[in-house]
Amino acid sequence: MSTASVSTDAVGSAGRGAGGVLAVAVLRRIGVFVLTVLVASLVVFALLNVLPGDVARAQLGMNASDADVAQFRAEHGLDRPLPVQYLGWITGFLTGDMGTSYSSRTPVALQVFDALQVSLILVGAGILIAVLIALPLGTLAAVRQNRPDGALLSALSQVGIAVPNFLAGLLLISIFAVGLGWLPSGGWTAPAEGFGDFLRQLTLPALALGLVRGAILSRYTRAAVLEVMREDFMRTARAKGLMPAAALRRHGLRNALVPVVTVTSVEFSALVIGAVVIETVFVIPGLGSLLMRAVDNRDLIQVQAIVMCVVVLVLLVNLLVDITRTLIDPRLRSTR
Repeated sequence: MSTASVSTDAVGSAGRGAGGVLAVAVLRRIGVFVLTVLVASLVVFALLNVLPGDVARAQLGMNASDADVAQFRAEHGLDRPLPVQYLGWITGFLTGDMGTSYSSRTPVALQVFDALQVSLILVGAGILIAVLIALPLGTLAAVRQNRPDGALLSALSQVGIAVPNFLAGLLLISIFAVGLGWLPSGGWTAPAEGFGDFLRQLTLPALALGLVRGAILSRYTRAAVLEVMREDFMRTARAKGLMPAAALRRHGLRNALVPVVTVTSVEFSALVIGAVVIETVFVIPGLGSLLMRAVDNRDLIQVQAIVMCVVVLVLLVNLLVDITRTLIDPRLRSTR
């Protein structure tokens, strides 16, 4: 066997070995995700079912007869033991059957899926704006840390961190809807019903979410880039004649992305929670608005479904981020 063929076989074996390690790492994370979803479902069900008060009485009123209450409980399976109720609920949830709303008597899944689409669009637009703001501004603030423009960018990000989502939303409404009249102050139009109106109504709430989270992410980006710029391999790259910007672009940004991607997953969870407030401020029919109505109506089955959807959504994003980090940084494939 020639030296060249031996070398090729060795490279192929190494590639297959690396691919196998990567596959095992991804499968392990998927297994942890499934287990976490099941544990979370148990916690959500337990917490909501130990709340004081009788759901049937809350729905029918305190003057309802015992027969009506018993019929309501039997109709919704509330007369069964809690473990049986849990198994029925989680099995239905996983197969897309989230039960019937206590208050509206309509399938919960239809309402949740409609609201989920709206929330996903809003959160997706918000995180896109946040990343588009954070990566260039955070990197620029790090590269120019000792200059006036770098200090100004850092100060602006500090101000952004201090502003809560609802205040950012109210400020944007005051300026662009009430003051200038450029954009609507609320409402929602589906993209299929009018794409222009959809974009106009999406702009302010997405900005309210994205600006605040972008300010936070830019601070983490700045810190990650500064740390990478102090590494030995960056000094070596510059010693070989590369300009600082070129050295950062070729060798530094990939390493700086690992902590930034991790923080982005954490910020996604905060973004989902912030969307609940923003949907209320801008009268958007997303999961947040649906959750507020369900709580007002003491519609336990609907609250369970919405909370569980949010939990699964956050865990799913964390899983995708985990896999992305594994692809970016090979060291994570064997250490976790």
